Amino acid sequence: MSLSHDSAFIQSSRIEKMSALLDLCGRLLRVERVSVWKLTDNGDAINLECLNTLSDGIFTDTTTLSREQNPRYFEAMLTAEVIDARHAPTDPRTRQFNHSYLQPLGIKSILDAPVFDGSNLSGVICLEATSHRAWTLPEISIVTVVADTISLINSYEAWHASQQALDFISHYDELTGLPNLRAFRKHLEYLCKTEKTTPSMAVFWIDIDRIKSINDGMGETIGNHLIQETASRLQSLRIRGKEKVARSGGDEFLLLLRHTTEPEALRQVADQIQTLLSQPLSMTEVDVATTVSIGISLYPADSKDPQSLLKQAEAAMYQAKECGRGQARFFNADLSIQARQQFQAEAEMRHAIASRELVAHYQPIVDAFSQKIVSVEALVRWQHPERGLISPDGFLNLVRSANLMKELGQAMLETVLEDVMTLRDQGVSIPGISLNLSAEQLLDPEFAGSVRNQLQRAQLPASTLDFEVTEDAIESDTKSLLDNLTTLVDMGASLSIDDFGTGYSSLSRLKHLPFTHLKIDRSFVSGLPDKQDDKAITLSILGLARGLGMSVVAEGVETVTQADWLQAQGCAYLQGYLLHRPMPFDQLAALLRGS
Repeated sequence: MSLSHDSAFIQSSRIEKMSALLDLCGRLLRVERVSVWKLTDNGDAINLECLNTLSDGIFTDTTTLSREQNPRYFEAMLTAEVIDARHAPTDPRTRQFNHSYLQPLGIKSILDAPVFDGSNLSGVICLEATSHRAWTLPEISIVTVVADTISLINSYEAWHASQQALDFISHYDELTGLPNLRAFRKHLEYLCKTEKTTPSMAVFWIDIDRIKSINDGMGETIGNHLIQETASRLQSLRIRGKEKVARSGGDEFLLLLRHTTEPEALRQVADQIQTLLSQPLSMTEVDVATTVSIGISLYPADSKDPQSLLKQAEAAMYQAKECGRGQARFFNADLSIQARQQFQAEAEMRHAIASRELVAHYQPIVDAFSQKIVSVEALVRWQHPERGLISPDGFLNLVRSANLMKELGQAMLETVLEDVMTLRDQGVSIPGISLNLSAEQLLDPEFAGSVRNQLQRAQLPASTLDFEVTEDAIESDTKSLLDNLTTLVDMGASLSIDDFGTGYSSLSRLKHLPFTHLKIDRSFVSGLPDKQDDKAITLSILGLARGLGMSVVAEGVETVTQADWLQAQGCAYLQGYLLHRPMPFDQLAALLRGS
């Protein structure tokens, strides 16, 4: 029984191992038929895996014995003990398959020993004699040893399969099947070590633009399909020197290009990638088109260290995003500093939101005729612990680049509702509160439900809130956006279109969306009443609003002349420095108490 220690045996295939073991067992015990049977996963049947006969050698078959037709045998087998059926045709455990199996093959005696896979019964090894055999203890011991050897083979194969699965998980991406960042890094390390045979390389770091908005607006299923399609297209890309494609994680991919670091050639490769990946992806109900931002680092020009090359390519990719997305940028020394500064700034912004450093200042909106406050707009400010109060112009681009618009909107809603509750507790009459909504919030399927929950916790009616949305924010015609707008209105909130006239909204879409207010952008108000273009645009907006049954707020009113002209044209509400500057909550509370 030295087979299990024989190197040729160990290296052979499973069927070769089974053949050797069954042949050995048959010759030692002079048994005509020796077979291995595998138990199905549900335990309802055993299937013949392989059979060795003294006359014909090894072969496989499709013979099956079912539990339903042979219950007594299965009952005995599942005890995981040796079945000694010396008179198989009459033995209660085996006689049920006498006519269908034993008689046709002339089998008189059976000896079965259990085979395991780890601690679980996986089948049996079966000795079938064509003469009556009184199985001796040494014979049973030999069969048990062979069964144990097969069990060891099963355990080894299960371990080997688990190691392969672990290796796949460790080195490949489950969603796309591409190598992951770890595998890519190992390959890059190997090439960097073989410096003499690796004269030049380029690392491309590729990031899908706006994947978060796609996930929020269309669901992760669409986002995952887009990632899979991007992987497939990158794999199909035919370019000279293409060495390896990997998914580094999330919406980011890596491409390794060898044998060229000529800038013009690499720009052409980047253009080819952009063209390939910008082609729309056809889904069930909609075509999804996106762009990618690409960062490129060069070996050995930028670095000979593989980890540095990856960081440099990633930094260049972020620089491409800063330049407007859909761009490709080469790494340069300044990028590393800029990337580090950007990362630190984004981390500071996340901390500011989490620690409530973002506060609300309020600017009243007044009735154009009575000058009474009818509502207030909540405007975000950053109360920086070192730099003091920072206006939105100083940090909103940072919030966008860090994908924190939803978190910012959530923090502002919480702050505003807390301030409104404070006014209520002080017995101050509460005007309507206007809040700005970002596209990211509107594309979040859970947004309207979150607003409802917060209003219920605050015990405030939804009519307290007016949500301001820019034209660009409603450019996307998605189900999530329409559902959110409709639900907010159904709850009792009102909707305003902010900065009207500066975006690209379709009038036919506006007609079908549940807005009740238009806000004329300050860029048109600033030229009133002298500039003819601003007058014409403002009069058009006022006429459009009347036709759609909407009220109008003019933003950025700074002079009496502007206010008088707007009032004369029928503009119902005014907002601007002439009337009230944005103010912190305490000043607003005092103003409302005084009025």
